Amino acid sequence: MRNFAPHWPVWRIVRAAIYLVFAILPLLAAPPAQAQADGPIYTVAVDGVITRYTVGYLRRALSEAEAAQATALIIRLGGEGAVLRDVRGLAADIAAAQVPVVVYVAPSGTDSGAAGAWLLSAAHLAAMAPGTSFGVATPLAEPVTGVSVQVRDLFLAEVTRQIATWNRDRGRSDAWAARAASEGAIFTNEQAAALNPPAVDIVARDEQDLLVSLEGRAVTLEGGRQVILHTLGRAARPLEPSLWEQLLLLLSDPTIAFLLLVMAGVAIYAEFATPTVGVLAGIGSVLLISSLIGMLALPVQWLSFFGILIAFGLVATDLFVPSHGALTVVGLIVLVVSAITLFDAAQAPGVVVAFWAIALVALVVAGFAAVGVYMVVRTRSRPVTTGQEGMIDRLAEVRHRLAPEGMVFVDGALWRAVCESGAAEVGEYVRVTGVYDLRLTVRRQDDPPAG
Repeated sequence: MRNFAPHWPVWRIVRAAIYLVFAILPLLAAPPAQAQADGPIYTVAVDGVITRYTVGYLRRALSEAEAAQATALIIRLGGEGAVLRDVRGLAADIAAAQVPVVVYVAPSGTDSGAAGAWLLSAAHLAAMAPGTSFGVATPLAEPVTGVSVQVRDLFLAEVTRQIATWNRDRGRSDAWAARAASEGAIFTNEQAAALNPPAVDIVARDEQDLLVSLEGRAVTLEGGRQVILHTLGRAARPLEPSLWEQLLLLLSDPTIAFLLLVMAGVAIYAEFATPTVGVLAGIGSVLLISSLIGMLALPVQWLSFFGILIAFGLVATDLFVPSHGALTVVGLIVLVVSAITLFDAAQAPGVVVAFWAIALVALVVAGFAAVGVYMVVRTRSRPVTTGQEGMIDRLAEVRHRLAPEGMVFVDGALWRAVCESGAAEVGEYVRVTGVYDLRLTVRRQDDPPAG
């Protein structure tokens, strides 16, 4: 009997079908990578301290990029300081963005600090220029006060998990996250690129080099959508802050906020010293409000804030109390110490008043105080030249004959006078020897002094 069985047994056909199904399933499950449409490439520059005002500006830029279906939003970090609570919220927004976000630390020499560590981790693509760095020597997690050790440890663990997850999802190294969150760590672009896998995706000299390096890169957005970037031969379009945003960014600079506070104090003091119908007081009030608007976005240590006010009070008091400059010296010491400690470095690494501004203010205040003390001492050492006592030993012109009583003209006014030695004719000059109840005593020029 002939065998009509097929050449391939049935079980081989079934096995081949199973292999084919398992090979196709992953392709069906994974969303296909889509070439990002030729939307605009936006770029924003962050050169100062990152505060709530900076976050507001960057969130607006992110919304505009999403609305325009941009190819990418490039955030160039050129500053160091950051308020940790604000930069954490911004990092979460970047991670959830529906357009590719590239965080680029540049130019060369930039130390992006805590902001760099957070935003590079959250970015879909992390880029650095040669000679740049990120991270700080203090923990990336702002200190939690008034809680137990267990709660603090949980908070640090959450920060570590978040930074590590972002980097891991983007194929970057997460080995540095735990140390950076709890102790602090600083990485140069060479050190970041040398990790396995690297902690940074691209090292680019400038923006044009960055756009070339971005060409063909695949990015996975929130929700799993994948896009491929096409940036070759294209130019980035800057998204500038509005005038109001520029003002807020300027006021939130720690050095500007400090200088405005100092100028407000000087203007208000000058108003009390030399009344100007409220002009200087009004200017001082505007400067003070401007300073407070900036400081409200920064972690101010209010003891240091009031220390600055006390310092000005001590310097001003030295003009009226004969302390021979001791109050001025104490005031300058309080001013310098308060300025150095004005902002909480633990909550905002890199947020400090520039040393040149502190030195300049100290020198200017010392100079004005020295001039003021000199003028006060000089005035006190002069003979009295105003009021009734200031008229003694002055020359007076006889206007009505003194016999011995009459009228004399002195200090721009007519005075009743009594001549101590007989009479004096009209037109003669007599010397004032005393003032008694709005009446002068005088003597003739050729008479010897009494006594």
